[in-house]
Amino acid sequence: MRSLNLRGGEVSAGDLARAAWPQAVGKRIAGRTRIAGFSDGCLVIEVEDPVWLQHLRTLSSQLLGCLHQVVGSGVVARIEFRPGVPRREPRRSERLRSTADEAENIPDPILRRLYKASRARSA
Repeated sequence: MRSLNLRGGEVSAGDLARAAWPQAVGKRIAGRTRIAGFSDGCLVIEVEDPVWLQHLRTLSSQLLGCLHQVVGSGVVARIEFRPGVPRREPRRSERLRSTADEAENIPDPILRRLYKASRARSA
C-alpha cells in the first residue's frame, strides 16, 4: 500500500486498482494506456494504438496476474481493453507562431515588395 502512494483513510477498490496499474504493468505499457474506469471488479483500460490494443488483449491474463501480485486477488477480477481516442498535443495559436513577416523569406527584394503590395491590396 505504501508503494502505491495512496493517502491514508478509506481507499476504494477502484482507487487501489488505478494506483496499482502503472506499478503492475510497467512504464512502457502504462504510457500507452489510460484507465477509463472501474466497475464491479472490472478495470477498463483505453489503448490508442490498435496494434497495442490487440497485444494487450492477448496478455490480459498475465497483466491480471501482475495486478493480483500488487493489490491482491480480491480487487480486480478482469481487465477490459477498449480502443481509446488519440491524445492531441497542445498547440499554440497561429497568430503566436507567425510573429515574423512571411514576406521576409522571399530572397528577391523586388518580388518581396510586390508580394507585400499585393497582400495589402487584398486585405
